[in-house]
Amino acid sequence: MLLKLKLIACANYWPAESVYRWQNKIVNGREVVLILKTRKNYYKKIEGLIKKMHSDETPCLLKIMPAQVEPDYLAWLKRETRII
Repeated sequence: MLLKLKLIACANYWPAESVYRWQNKIVNGREVVLILKTRKNYYKKIEGLIKKMHSDETPCLLKIMPAQVEPDYLAWLKRETRII
């Protein structure tokens, strides 16, 4: 959906086994790690959509800002996330 809306240019995902504390209990669970590549100013919109759709009460959402992006990749990302 995020690709169709042109809010992201790319998504990388893989399964993960997780151990965490939730409601005062230690939980072992399966999760999917997801990296979304997008524009800085799209983060809030994407965050809102994920919170609405996610099955977890408190999904882990991290915003990671790169120190540098290869210029050709950045140009591609901007083309692919241009909302018309």
